[in-house]
Amino acid sequence: MTVTQAPAQLNSMTGYASGQGMHGRFGWTWDLRAVNGRGLDLRLRVPDWIDGLEPALRARLTKALGRGNVTLSLKLQAQDGGAAAQLDTAQLDNVLAAMTEIESRAMALGLSLAPANAADVLGLRGVFEPGAQDEDTAALGKALVADFETVLSSFQSMRRREGSALAEVLTGQLDRIAALTDAAATAAEARRPETEANFRAALQRVMDNTDGIEEARIAQELAVLAVKSDVTEEIDRLRSHVAAARDLIAGGSPAGRKLDFLAQEFNREANTLCSKAQSSDLTSVGLELKSVIEQMREQVQNVE
Repeated sequence: MTVTQAPAQLNSMTGYASGQGMHGRFGWTWDLRAVNGRGLDLRLRVPDWIDGLEPALRARLTKALGRGNVTLSLKLQAQDGGAAAQLDTAQLDNVLAAMTEIESRAMALGLSLAPANAADVLGLRGVFEPGAQDEDTAALGKALVADFETVLSSFQSMRRREGSALAEVLTGQLDRIAALTDAAATAAEARRPETEANFRAALQRVMDNTDGIEEARIAQELAVLAVKSDVTEEIDRLRSHVAAARDLIAGGSPAGRKLDFLAQEFNREANTLCSKAQSSDLTSVGLELKSVIEQMREQVQNVE
């Protein structure tokens, strides 16, 4: 039996998913969302009285995701008939003391803080928990972890859809860069007669002032003149970068960091091309190249 692998594709770092579930007398709501990030930053807000829940969820997110600032919230509520919710007065005293100290320091610095209300305080970890201290949380934790797989799957599907759209945009931008690179090569060829005439004039000026100058120094100056006008290497590297970027997109995520590096290299070559242009047509192509490359760089920031 032959197993057909799904084609590789890019994932976006942005995504959102939510879900609801129930187990016994508990009901819950998930909220999972992510935005761009240089690495993988996980922020979980889940009940700490369910043993092993946060490590289990964190492990699944770490395995599934490569990059992004990811926030996961779980709101858990006990239905009627369960143990009463409990207020941890010791933790409440600690929180209120900390708030008093913060307000005092802020006032000393001339800062005005927005007043906190009771709901804000109750929402802080450890102050107020549903009455689960006497609960056997193993079964509840297992049900939550199993239900989270559905939320994570939905979240990944959204990131793949966003990634597919990103790949289409990036491919179009690479097509434009390739076309502009060809246009740059054409413009460079068109300016060749003028460039050769300028080079011969520069060469003559060097030869007219060679009295007492070593041959090695003359050769060095001539080489500098040639390099300043030749854009062959820049065009070759631009074409090479286009091919490398297409391969990265075809290979799928994770490719964001490498694409970001390539975008910087694209920009470097475009800058050099403009500095060597010595013709309005080549300068115009170089500036348009820089514009498209900047647009591509912005899109690349979204790729996982």
